[in-house]
Amino acid sequence: MKTHQAYVLLLTFAALFSGVPVQAESARNPIIWADVPDVAAIRVGDTYYMSSTTMHMSPGLPIMKSKDLVNWELIGYACDTLTDNEALRLENGRNAYGRGSWAPSLRYHDGTFYASTFSSTSGRTHIYTTKDIEKGLWRETAFAPSLHDHSLFFDGDGRVYMLYGAGDLRLVELKPDLTGIKPDGFNEVVIRNASAVAGPNIGLQAEGSQLRKINGKYYVMNITWPRNGMRTQIVHRADKITGPYEGRVVLRDQGIAQGCLIDTPQGDWYALLFQDHGAVGRIPHLVPVRWEDDWPVLGVDGKAPMVLNIPAGEGGLANIVASDEFDRMPGEALPLAWQWNHNPDNRCWSIGERSGYLRLTTGRVDSDVLQARNTLTQRTFGPVSSATTKLEVGNMKDGDCAGLIALQRKYGFVGVKMEGGSKSIVMVSAQSDAPNDIESILIDQQTVYLRIDCDFRDRTDKGYFYYSLDGKTWTKIGASLQMAYTLPHFMGYRFGLFNFATKTTGGFVDFDYYRVTDKTTVE
Repeated sequence: MKTHQAYVLLLTFAALFSGVPVQAESARNPIIWADVPDVAAIRVGDTYYMSSTTMHMSPGLPIMKSKDLVNWELIGYACDTLTDNEALRLENGRNAYGRGSWAPSLRYHDGTFYASTFSSTSGRTHIYTTKDIEKGLWRETAFAPSLHDHSLFFDGDGRVYMLYGAGDLRLVELKPDLTGIKPDGFNEVVIRNASAVAGPNIGLQAEGSQLRKINGKYYVMNITWPRNGMRTQIVHRADKITGPYEGRVVLRDQGIAQGCLIDTPQGDWYALLFQDHGAVGRIPHLVPVRWEDDWPVLGVDGKAPMVLNIPAGEGGLANIVASDEFDRMPGEALPLAWQWNHNPDNRCWSIGERSGYLRLTTGRVDSDVLQARNTLTQRTFGPVSSATTKLEVGNMKDGDCAGLIALQRKYGFVGVKMEGGSKSIVMVSAQSDAPNDIESILIDQQTVYLRIDCDFRDRTDKGYFYYSLDGKTWTKIGASLQMAYTLPHFMGYRFGLFNFATKTTGGFVDFDYYRVTDKTTVE
């Protein structure tokens, strides 16, 4: 029986994901120092719910819950897999890196919760509904076309719309059952060249729409990105949903932008936005809002404050990341922190087939880890994070490779390769966009320990790789990885457990545990 639980540190993770020490009186930004981009949030009574982009990961459309807008708990996903096609199965050289599902919309209307997204990978707009957002099952409705960065909106007259697009923002009326665009409904551009309020020199056109009605007026939150500038938050307002709209810049500070307005039961207002933060990804910030002449004014003196006038709270286990001893019965669900890189092949992985282990079996031949099925991932996080695993490799086949990866296009991993009947611990780096074996060490044992440390302080964005033959003495291997957030993957780095074959299928490895902590040797 494995009893090591030291890495499940409630107070440590409370500090990590509130962004402050546990004893601090006030919460600080970022409220989550991990990749949770394109946030959409609602309040129902005294409870807040949030969703975010998960791209090519499965399950997708995460649902998080909070009582204070600062401490968030992951409570589920709206979909197990977005769709089933070659790209999401990593077949025939295709993939969904940088695509998958983007920028969700989250709504509550007449007792039903709605989580929607869109995808160029499926070519469709997806709407998921449930009566019970915390425990209920989700039902999907999907239709073509894929409405980019849409915001689902239920108006007071019973009509339902989506506002979507980039640059020119179009409002379309949906059928009452949400199965598609209403053929004879409203369908017009209502904000033309929405970026214009930010100036003439625009790179990224206005997108990321979030529409809501406040005190009888309609407000559309968007981002835009002037050339040689930074992400900029803009807002447009109108007396009617169909316009005319007038707009202005509401925040241009530290690149913190894109998200939604949300109020508290006490009548305070905030903007839940994100900031590009290098290799760790796009991290949520909470920005106070006050109102002047029916316009939202974001920040304090035009700046997004790092210290918030909200108690940090007691926190708890931030299950956005989680250690896992794999001590479960066959068929039990994975902890919510886990997501597969693309759709999994459920025939080729198990927990409980060998008691207390995650088993990954190769089901096909692949040339590279980025095309491998069944890579099981969790977010890295800042300011520093470390992941450790114990790996049993006695049943690998010639040409197999298994281990622990820091996953992005410029990935790095430490693992075990079997070639010519011999096994070696290797460190592989794709820092140059192509995999290179940096160091290889022959071993004659069937159990190894692997670790990756990540340093995101001051955007250092370095990864360090280690192995151990006894679980006590650690040796650095290979070279440090200069991690980089690349647009082809469009996601912060992930820790991942993997196994793939380059010659023959059917080999397998067993992972004894996965342990994550905010302590590293690089401090």
